[in-house]
Amino acid sequence: MSISNTQLIISIVIAVVLAGLLAFLFWKQRQQAKRGGIDTDKTDNSSATRGLKLQAYERLILLADRISIPNLVGRSNQAGLNAREMQSLLTQTLRQEFEHNITQQIYVSPEAWEAIRNLKEQNLLIINQIASFLPAEATGQDLSKSLLELVMQNPKVSLHNVVADALAFEAKKVMS
Repeated sequence: MSISNTQLIISIVIAVVLAGLLAFLFWKQRQQAKRGGIDTDKTDNSSATRGLKLQAYERLILLADRISIPNLVGRSNQAGLNAREMQSLLTQTLRQEFEHNITQQIYVSPEAWEAIRNLKEQNLLIINQIASFLPAEATGQDLSKSLLELVMQNPKVSLHNVVADALAFEAKKVMS
């Protein structure tokens, strides 16, 4: 089963708007950092604190990779599921991954944590939207195929690389 062009365009528009908002927030953060408007916590440079922060950024980069649509589909792919069951499995897996790493927010900037939350929400939105466009008799394989087609045809839909790059940028600031 394949989604129609109209449905694909609607999904892409939503994803691009979210990507644009996230890119704007990162641009704004970098501009503030250049002007000295962001407190990068220079007063607490202990190696233990720095190590905890770097570990948190590492875990969040890994999380961004694990909750990317292609990786979610690859890990959750089970034969015999219908599209609704696969949708439930994908969203449950994504939420579990996020919840498993929720404590990392105390070690990273609010912007970094917001980027991870936005990535989670964007991916949930994409999964749910694509699933809603499929017919009732669609299989889990149909949903997986539609999700992968969307990401392959429109790489900008997937924000996980943008988020990972932003997290790496912030981790480098911690190291300096």
